[in-house]
Amino acid sequence: MLIDAHSHLDRYEEALELALDEINKHKILTISTSMDIPSFERNLEIGERCDLVLPAFGIHPWNAPDNKDRLEELHDAIDRSPIIGEIGLDHHFIEDTSQYAAQYKVFDFFLSAAKEQNKIVNLHTKGAEREILERLINYGIQHAIIHWYSGPLEVFYELLEYGVYFTIGVELLFSDHIKELVRQLPLERLLTETDNPGGYRWLTGEIGMPSIIKSVIKSLAEVKNSTTEIIIQNVLENFFQLIKTNAHLTEIGNNILRFKKSDHNDNFARL
Repeated sequence: MLIDAHSHLDRYEEALELALDEINKHKILTISTSMDIPSFERNLEIGERCDLVLPAFGIHPWNAPDNKDRLEELHDAIDRSPIIGEIGLDHHFIEDTSQYAAQYKVFDFFLSAAKEQNKIVNLHTKGAEREILERLINYGIQHAIIHWYSGPLEVFYELLEYGVYFTIGVELLFSDHIKELVRQLPLERLLTETDNPGGYRWLTGEIGMPSIIKSVIKSLAEVKNSTTEIIIQNVLENFFQLIKTNAHLTEIGNNILRFKKSDHNDNFARL
């Protein structure tokens, strides 16, 4: 079993069937995060078709202004989602500071719900890394995945000290800054992601498919002076540690335990 801890399967169009075929063939447990209600409903539909897809509900900070006045309408989706995401703040791609109040309002709403329901949060942090850390501390959120971190090393170290997990994805294939982050990232805090289909497309112009996780794992092994087998095993163990005490994810945890008793190396060789 491989782990893709952050993707957007709802954003595939004609390539969705091929993507699901790759997920099933290579046993890629995939968290499909949402950016709004419609994307969550689509992810739920996709999850019904593939047992390896875990739909997650969140309001992306880009969509915060459209949702800041309808938060009470989001409770049902939050209750149905075993993981909360993609949520967070964006002060990098969003330069209009008048939108930041809406981002804070929506983010705080989700953090409060995650704390109350003891759910993992999957976080977007661009340009607001310290604000994210401060809010995790203020709300006492202990189970957090930082998606595609590319911020300052100083805050990176503070987030590590706080205890979050970091997903490393396709930018590792191109960025010296991400490679340096990986060198500083302990293996016990490492998760993998693709941000498919858009992450790879943003970097290369080509649609990202689930099997690109192979390239991420190989690059991680090279940067960490390790092996693909060790990277896979560490990521699997980290994900299990993250979810093992979460009642919303008991079945997935049991599946990971069963997988850990089998040989995972052949899985990677087939990629």
